[in-house]
Amino acid sequence: MADIHIRREGRAGRITLARPKALNALSYEMCLAIDTALRTWRDDDRVALVLIDAEGDKAFCAGGDIAEMYATGTAGHYTYGRRFWADEYRMNACLAEYTKPVVSLLQGFTMGGGVGVGCHASHRVVGQSSQIAMPECGIGLVPDVGGSYLLARAPGGMGAYLGMTGARMGPGDAIRAGFADIYIEEQAWADVKSALVATGDVRALEGTAAPDTRFADQQATIDAAFGASTPQAVEEVLQADGSDFATQALTALRRAAPLSVACTHAMLRNLADTATIRDALAQEYRFTWRAMAQADFLEGIRAAIIDKDRSPNWRHARLEDVTEGEIAAMLASLGPDELSFEEESK
Repeated sequence: MADIHIRREGRAGRITLARPKALNALSYEMCLAIDTALRTWRDDDRVALVLIDAEGDKAFCAGGDIAEMYATGTAGHYTYGRRFWADEYRMNACLAEYTKPVVSLLQGFTMGGGVGVGCHASHRVVGQSSQIAMPECGIGLVPDVGGSYLLARAPGGMGAYLGMTGARMGPGDAIRAGFADIYIEEQAWADVKSALVATGDVRALEGTAAPDTRFADQQATIDAAFGASTPQAVEEVLQADGSDFATQALTALRRAAPLSVACTHAMLRNLADTATIRDALAQEYRFTWRAMAQADFLEGIRAAIIDKDRSPNWRHARLEDVTEGEIAAMLASLGPDELSFEEESK
């Protein structure tokens, strides 16, 4: 398959995303290929670890390839998108629960669907160019692909800040927030990969101190605002704060889809403490299953990617217009359509 290169090399099962001109955007077929490889290698004694990387220097994976989702969704056909999400989420769970070491090398942009492939690995490597984010609220979705699980475990209010505003993390912040583990200068990555392939031993990963974190000095402001009990209270605290950082966060919050922002806040609170990756994915699927018909996803894609006018007409003008009932409806059980982790959709 041209868009992804899967092979066994030395002691490693290797997965290389190979769409650099498209910032390695993840297609449905690529999701299925990754899932098949992981299941094949799980019981293969020749494979000591899985190594995931990507071609090009601009992005590990800047998100999912959603052109077909938009085309089918605007025609009123939601089955394709729901099937894509279900199978992608199963692949995300397989990665997160994998019994062998999984090493991911996250250069450049790692966003959305890229987080689902790269940030559930057991050994997540960032370098000087790494920029990681969950920007889904800006397109009328919510942080998904298991991203809500990671956000819910970030320190203090950091997860809510990152999820509700879509802020980008550099390598130091990504490690601090729990989206990455180790910093290695990118000029050393070729040698690291060679060592991993030759030995199948993750001790080949020797990191150095990551650059200073951009958000560490803002933790008190982040906690005060994004630790608030309602999304409306988050907005109020930011407005009252008035600092440059709070003003920028408020602008990002108000630019995103209000329903998505409100549901993200609720989702992260639901995932506190004892939730598992499967709990997170199941909750995300409740929103994404409904996203085309009952939320702002199609309008968000139109404004950001299709027409590129950056002027979405959201269902709600303001965050305060979103009701508790609407949030509950988006996150309610799907009954027989609840996400299953047994096998890919047919």
